[in-house]
Amino acid sequence: MEKKYLLREYYALCENGYCEDLLTEGEKKEVAENKSLFLTGILQHGGEKNGNGRVYPPNVLLREMKNYQKLIDEKRALGEMDHPDSSVVELKNVSHMVTRYWTEGNVVKGVIKVLPTPMGNILKSLVESGVQCGISSRGLGSVNETQGGDIVVQEDFQLICFDVVADPSTKGAFMSQLREHKETTPVFNKNDRVNRLMNSILESHEEV
Repeated sequence: MEKKYLLREYYALCENGYCEDLLTEGEKKEVAENKSLFLTGILQHGGEKNGNGRVYPPNVLLREMKNYQKLIDEKRALGEMDHPDSSVVELKNVSHMVTRYWTEGNVVKGVIKVLPTPMGNILKSLVESGVQCGISSRGLGSVNETQGGDIVVQEDFQLICFDVVADPSTKGAFMSQLREHKETTPVFNKNDRVNRLMNSILESHEEV
């Protein structure tokens, strides 16, 4: 069995101010009324080498985003500031929540809502002060190096969350306001595991 590692990637979100074209009318209203702070843009990219030299096969990435939709639907798609060496999202460190995502080819885009938590308030202050931050995926899986030198993420990859970080591993991976690490085991509850299994079965059916 391949050894699993915590895999962390950083991808670009919107640059140079507001990205209102990516917001719903309801989200735009929340921003206009100063009720919420949203950040938006690219969350992940399949089939392309990133700043860490890793490649996520599109089928693996899209499968994990489909599984992640359950967390979004249940308002459990939480993330932290910085990148802890853990597969567990600590509630005391939560700063934001992914509210929705969509795909454009192999590119995954989404919207995250900054929460009024202690860490969320820090994030809000940083963004409003003009500090460049970014959104970065955190997942668990093994990798395999090809003859061409690409490090390909394997089928056992499991997406955990999206964090907010300062240092990019992907060129141009910064966002704007909308006005190899230790081995660990991810924590998914029974319903999450059943959901992942059902999605896997449905995908196998579609391929036949």
